[in-house]
Amino acid sequence: MSKTTYLAKALPLALGGALLPLSGLLAAPQNGAQPAVSSLGAAPALATQNDALDIMRRRQQMKRFNDPGAATTGMSQVTSVSELRDVQPTEWAFEALKSLVERYGCIVGYPDRTFRGNRALSRWEFAAGLNACMNVMERLIQENVAVLREDIDKLRKLAEQFEQELAAMGARVDNLEARTAYLEDHQFSTTTKLNGITVFALVDQFGDSQAYDWRQENQFQNGAIDGPPDIYAIPTFSSRVRLNFDTSFTGKDRLRTRLQAGSVPNLATVTGTNMSRLAFDGSDPENNVTINKLWYRFPIGNFTGWVGAWGLALDDVFQTYNPYLESGDTGALSRFSRYNPFVNRGPEGAGGALTYKFSDQFSLTATYLAQDNQANTPSSENFGAGGRFERGNGFFNGNYTTGAQLNFAATKDLKIGLSYLHKYFRQGDVNLTGSTGSRIASNPFFGAATTMDTYNLQASWKISDVIALSGWFGYASATGQGFNSSSSGFSSVARSPQNRSGLGADLWTWNAALSFLDVLKEGAVLSFSGGLLPYAPYVASLNGDYINNDRNAPYIVEAQYAFPINKNIQITPGIYAIFNPEGNENNPNILVGVIRTSFKF
Repeated sequence: MSKTTYLAKALPLALGGALLPLSGLLAAPQNGAQPAVSSLGAAPALATQNDALDIMRRRQQMKRFNDPGAATTGMSQVTSVSELRDVQPTEWAFEALKSLVERYGCIVGYPDRTFRGNRALSRWEFAAGLNACMNVMERLIQENVAVLREDIDKLRKLAEQFEQELAAMGARVDNLEARTAYLEDHQFSTTTKLNGITVFALVDQFGDSQAYDWRQENQFQNGAIDGPPDIYAIPTFSSRVRLNFDTSFTGKDRLRTRLQAGSVPNLATVTGTNMSRLAFDGSDPENNVTINKLWYRFPIGNFTGWVGAWGLALDDVFQTYNPYLESGDTGALSRFSRYNPFVNRGPEGAGGALTYKFSDQFSLTATYLAQDNQANTPSSENFGAGGRFERGNGFFNGNYTTGAQLNFAATKDLKIGLSYLHKYFRQGDVNLTGSTGSRIASNPFFGAATTMDTYNLQASWKISDVIALSGWFGYASATGQGFNSSSSGFSSVARSPQNRSGLGADLWTWNAALSFLDVLKEGAVLSFSGGLLPYAPYVASLNGDYINNDRNAPYIVEAQYAFPINKNIQITPGIYAIFNPEGNENNPNILVGVIRTSFKF
């Protein structure tokens, strides 16, 4: 008789389907449990102490599985087969399962009172289940509880067939215990994991001259300032390193502390526009190490909460809907192409957020974040030109972002997000586009305090196993809230700072990205993206102002190929071009070439 045929009939029939893995579908009976009277015939033969010794000999290599408590964690003891919701009397193995429950009590159910008898069973899992029932019978015999010899004979034959698996499992457990002991002796911390990423980047920029916005263009045409300087194609080689210390106290929470040091240049100083900035820039002349993030995330039922004292970013709490390009270390090369700046950039760093999960399809996230370098400063007021009162620092008085994002997972592969955010920027510290758009769009009212309301639609769609599409559309309405910060650089006539309260501006942006997955190698991603950089085609102005809006739409196009050398090293060559930089068609186009190497550990 073949092993397959024999297993189908042994212990009784359903042992192969009923004995499940170490995750806990088999367990010893409760203390004092007695097997039911056999229905197989009168005066059945009973097992003896010798049978128990034989069972012990065959499973001595598996003695580490003897603790039923480890096997039943999270499971519920079953005393009657009727307690299992998915087991019906019509099932082919119903009687066999009933026998195992009532005679030996070595079956437990999942917490939802299901047995899940249709799932696949490997020989390894069968061996583990077999060992559990052997534990039960050994204990019953030692306690002089009646056990049928027929069942012992079946177990003995099964043990002979699975002796190699039992021995191998014992060896695997020995190996795992040794490795675990070594890791416990040499680990960094019992609650904290250290991971990091280092980026090396070779970068060069090309263009005839630096970009002027239309204010500067108007001044240049009127002879008030000189023309833009040239762009020098001088390559640079720089780096950035981040170390993340992720601490968990419950297994479901995370306290993140990030250290960072870097020397990646800000290309705006070379090209004259933030539109050319890299996704991973941030330069310290001496490459000093600083704390870049310090926040705590924790679950509360269907809620997830965040509390941050430093570096809690909008992209930490809001989804980005750009899965293959969102990372500055391994994703997009340009700053703009990572994610929607109207949603995921702005005053941020200190504050909190809360996400509520309505279902697997819907969730809602709300946040309030203050700019971290202002939130921890006690100054709460400022007096500007002429003694006018202006808002200053502090958690509520300085720059802040508040808003919400509704997330909808239409399918596993199609996700959509709707968001609204309100942002405030105090006088002289205005940057509406997160350093991704034109100077006029970033600061439409010459430094006057400004509020900004943004409305955004985002989506990502994995079309197939190898093609993914993502994108966003954003509109923002900005309103001046007071006097501009200085009297120079905005008016054709000399005058004192003007009250720009109530003046409005419209800002627009969109982007689309197409990614091809596993190109030439598993894990490699070839991406093409492009869109409208944030610009302000309409800005209300006062009499005498230089041109105060972007006359031309600025666009960006990017292509890159992320190629993994192995699971820890990735090389990403790519290029991106900016057309009509600063929303000014008189500016030459700008080209940036990058070769980025990322080391993860």
